[in-house]
Amino acid sequence: MPPWTPSAVLFDNLRYLLNEWDPIGVADLSPDEYDCMLVPLFQRFHRGTTRAEIGEFLWYELEDHFGLDPVTHRTDAMADRLLAWWSAVGPSPDADPTPMP
Repeated sequence: MPPWTPSAVLFDNLRYLLNEWDPIGVADLSPDEYDCMLVPLFQRFHRGTTRAEIGEFLWYELEDHFGLDPVTHRTDAMADRLLAWWSAVGPSPDADPTPMP
């Protein structure tokens, strides 16, 4: 059985949330700016990661990848928002893997 892969709709939804957060302030000009975080976030969601781990990932990305000061970008609040979204739309832990169309 193939590994679980998020649907295109889930990718678009997560991209929307990251662009709405827009810590760099360029989402209007470059809507794919945060796509580098999509797969790593989905991997974390799917394995049932904690809020702290999501927050640490966002902190690391802002600081080490984008060169921003994470303190001013509310990474914990964004981690809460992402996990709330995932709990509403993500597959249940016992769901069969679903390949992306």
